[in-house]
This record gives sequence, structure tokens and C-alpha cells, in this order.
Amino acid sequence: MCQVGEDYGEPAPGEPTPAPRPSREQKCVKCKEAQPVVVIRAGDAFCRDCFKAFYVHKFRAMLGKNRLIFPGEKVLLAWSGGPSSSSMVWQVLEGLSQDSAKRLRFVPGVIFVDEGAAFGKSLEERSKTLAEVKPILQATGLPWHVVALEEVFSLPPSVLRCSAQEPAGSEGAYKAAVDSFLQQQHVLGAGGGPGPTQGKEQPPQPRLDPQSLASPPAAAQPEALSQLFCSVRTLTAKEELLQTLRTHLILHMARAHGYSKVMTGDSCTRLAIKLMTNLALGRGAFLAWDTGFSDERHGDVVVVRPMRDHTLKEVAFYNRLFSVPSVFTPAVDTKAPEKASIHRLMEAFILRLQTQFPSTVSTVYRTSEKLVKAPRDGPAAGDSSPCCLLCMCALDVDAADSATAFGAQTSRLSQMQSPTPLTETRTPPGPCCSPGVGRVQGCGQGACRREDPQACIEEQLCYSCRMNMKDLPSLDPLPPYILAEAQLRTQRA
Repeated sequence: MCQVGEDYGEPAPGEPTPAPRPSREQKCVKCKEAQPVVVIRAGDAFCRDCFKAFYVHKFRAMLGKNRLIFPGEKVLLAWSGGPSSSSMVWQVLEGLSQDSAKRLRFVPGVIFVDEGAAFGKSLEERSKTLAEVKPILQATGLPWHVVALEEVFSLPPSVLRCSAQEPAGSEGAYKAAVDSFLQQQHVLGAGGGPGPTQGKEQPPQPRLDPQSLASPPAAAQPEALSQLFCSVRTLTAKEELLQTLRTHLILHMARAHGYSKVMTGDSCTRLAIKLMTNLALGRGAFLAWDTGFSDERHGDVVVVRPMRDHTLKEVAFYNRLFSVPSVFTPAVDTKAPEKASIHRLMEAFILRLQTQFPSTVSTVYRTSEKLVKAPRDGPAAGDSSPCCLLCMCALDVDAADSATAFGAQTSRLSQMQSPTPLTETRTPPGPCCSPGVGRVQGCGQGACRREDPQACIEEQLCYSCRMNMKDLPSLDPLPPYILAEAQLRTQRA
């Protein structure tokens, strides 16, 4: 029974000890003068100004160290409304302001993808979310695009093709581009007119894209998207499918509006969780692309992750201290139990370890930094090697029998041929599949499987995407551009 004088302040055995709060005598570890307001790690207490400088330096250093974004280049900021992507947009806005010490020189735009139809949200709920999103986008003063996820049903098959990639710029090319940009800015300034990024004194103009304000998609598309996600059996496959469709839609918008880079707000914590999740899903060969700073698998559009040095704790503190606006949008795994999917299970595992061992996220993240992209003859360098139809990563196809899980899977599929008897000979309607793929997948060892759409698509998927597609009973709910591109690849082979 509880007693009046008992002290219940000590934590129960096994519970993590809470971090000590900064005392009045403690000073900022950076300036040694102001009183700290934020404790990032044990012993790292920052005041408000020093924490902002520390946070901004991380973002700018990540961009400056890699030097992939050239001056004057158009960059599309993928904003989901969450804390990390909102902080990323805020960092870009501060970098473009006149008060910035070293101003950013690229031309940004913002895109928001409405995924409400995938979760079965009503039109009223989606309209309410967009009513919260659009004022924030308008306040940025940047060109913005609001697209619905169901628009993937109107994408062309070309979105799944890796366009020719320009050679990576060297150190000299980057410096030459900077000098040329500064010279243009000097000429514009001497002419008396402000440059494209020097319009702070100008009245704000609603720079809206006409295609962003087009009529909403047809009524059949939201129903088709809802039917697609309802037909997927597991939550793991739903999350992977959602990420794939979102990437395809953003990639198409970037190409349609001339953006050569796409910025995402993946934080250090999120990338650590993603690394462990992708290992469990069999995507170990693609970790360098999935978690690295840059992802060049799409060829002409490069995905960059400038927030990969910031933890979720730092993002939350920054957004709180400096009033960064954000919008909560429910995801496909919102309110899902811990063991509902591999993503949720791995997230709970990493975050629980982080509470007991504070170096867990940083250790996993530093491990991902050591991953090197293996050179392979992928579609970006030519068409000598096939790429996955969904994730667009180069397929790990071996000329001989492989001892990997992918090789075992393809070997099992090769035995599940068409029920045509071995004694019956049948002339295939056309040339067989490509020798590299057909020999491993089983095509060419019996009757050609081109007439079977499911087998045709399975032959063009990596191991992870193939396992996720097994949770889809039928191919009918898939967007038409996926089926069309699969048929085109088969005909070209």
C-alpha cells in the first residue's frame, strides 16, 4: 500500500535512466557563456544560437562535401509534411535568404504527394489535409506542385527507363560552374536588375505551376488505387509498394518540369532503420543506393539526402525551437502493431536499442557510410545488364547457377515451367528472351513463358520486389505503365 512519506522518484529496475537536465551552473559547450536549452547527447548541451549554428553547419557541410548540386541547377524538394522534410525545406529557405553567409545557388521547387486514396480516406479528409498543406507551400515562395498518388495510373511507361546519365562533374568542372554563375550574377547586378534569387524586396508573387492546379484525377483512379492496396496481403508489401509508386511519381514530375536533382528528408535515424530493414528484405546488394547520400540509379535524375547527418532528436528540437511548420499525414502503418510488418518491427527494435545504448543509430549509420557502390554494367551505362522493373536497380544476374537466395529462387522458378509435355515440341511465336536473363530465369530451357504475364514480370524483378509481388494475388490492379513496360522489355528481348 502506498505511504505518504515514500519516495517513488527512482526508476524501476531495467528502465533507462532519464537524461539529466541542464542545471543553472552548466554552460553551453560551444560558447561557454549562455545557458543551454538543448541536450543532444550526454554532455553536449547547446544554447539556442549555438544549436542553430551546429544544425545549419551539418546541412551545409553535407552539400559542400559532396558537391553534386551545381549552381543554377533545378532541385525538387520532396516534402511529405513530416518533421525531417519540413526541416529540410526550412534549411533551403534560410540558405537562399540574403542574411545567409554562403547562399545556396541552386533553384529549388517543392512537391507534395497526396497519398490519402491509398489508405481509403474520404474526399473530405483529403481536402482538409490539402487545406493545411497549401498555405505552407504558398508561404515558402517557391514553385510548388501538389500531385495525388493515384496519378500513377496515368504515367507513361518511359518513367521506368533509365535515361542517359551525364558524366559526373569533376572538381574542376564544379569550380568552373561556380565561376560562371558568379559572373552571370555580376552582370545581372551591374545591369541594375536583381538576380533570380535576389528578389527579397520584390512583392511576393504566387508562382504556381499550371499543371499543379489541374483538375483532380478521374473518379476511377482513386478507386483503382484503393483496390490495389486492399488486394496486397501483408503490410510489408504495402509499404514497399507505396514507396515504389511514390518514387515513380516524383521521378516523373521531376523530369516533366526540368529538375535534375530530388532532395529527400531522410534523417540519420530513418536511414539506420532503413538499412536494417532492407537487409531483412534481401536488398543487401542495393544498400549503398538506398541509404547513401546520392542515388544515381535513375540516370538523368539523381536523388540526394542532405539530412542524413541529423538525428530525429535534433530535428525535433530544431523544429520546436524555431517554429518550423509541419503537417501530420497518417501513413499506411499508422497505429499498426509492432509486429505488423518488417518495417515496424525493425523500427521498434532500433529505437528500443537507442534508448538503452545511445550510440546504436550512429553506429549503424557510420556503417552505411562505408558501403561502396560496386561498379556494374547497369542501364545507366548502357543496356548490357537488365534492371528491376520496380526499384530500377541492376539485377544481380549470374551466368551460371548461383548459391545466393536469388539464384535459388530463379532456379525454383525455372522448374515451374509451362505444363507443356517434354515430348511435345512447340515453336515459340518469336525469339526467346534475352540470353542473360532467360538462361537464369528458365526461359530457353523449355517452352517460352512470354505468354504468361505474371512470369514475364517476375523475370524482370529483383529478389526483394519479387517476394513483395507474391503478396499480390493478381496483376490486374497494377498501374498500366508497369504492365506496358514489362511487355515492351519482353518484345525487345
